[in-house]
Amino acid sequence: MSPRRRADARRNERTVLDAAAAVFVTSGVDAPVRAIAARAGVGMGTIYRHFPTRADLIIAVYRHQVDACAAAGPALLVSSSTPGAALAGWVDLFVDFLVTKHGLAAVLQADRGRFEALHGYFLARLVPVCAQLLDAAAAGGEVRADVGAYELLRGIGNLCVGIDHDARYDARRMVGLLMAGLLGSRPTSV
Repeated sequence: MSPRRRADARRNERTVLDAAAAVFVTSGVDAPVRAIAARAGVGMGTIYRHFPTRADLIIAVYRHQVDACAAAGPALLVSSSTPGAALAGWVDLFVDFLVTKHGLAAVLQADRGRFEALHGYFLARLVPVCAQLLDAAAAGGEVRADVGAYELLRGIGNLCVGIDHDARYDARRMVGLLMAGLLGSRPTSV
């Protein structure tokens, strides 16, 4: 495969993953493949060439979103006014990821091996990013230094779970309260 062809294939794959993520958010993971193809502007054959099964597509979307969340952390450290602001911005993205991707993980729980591998990938990619942000904010005196990345991610994750069971539950507000306690300020807009 030529370098141009490989670049086109990678671009098509990213386009399909972004389209699938958007369709999954609005229509669920059982949305027709033709809806994903239409949103991506590709033929259904392109989707099946990259992702032979729906489970392959769901896993790829989940990993793609984890990678985007992981990449955002260092970028926010560079572009934010303070490490605390970078942490708060990243938590916003993480909450977005959790509340929109929860259904993806739920579908995969039936296949325990795939789910555990995906969860391991999630932790391997996101715990170090969260730790980097927490360490920077702690070094700047913006957050408590005794909070670990895993426990913060776990706490945020647990607060986001309630969104599936009660329409009155506001996960973003609850995470905002958690972050206010961590940052020692008024609740953040998460």
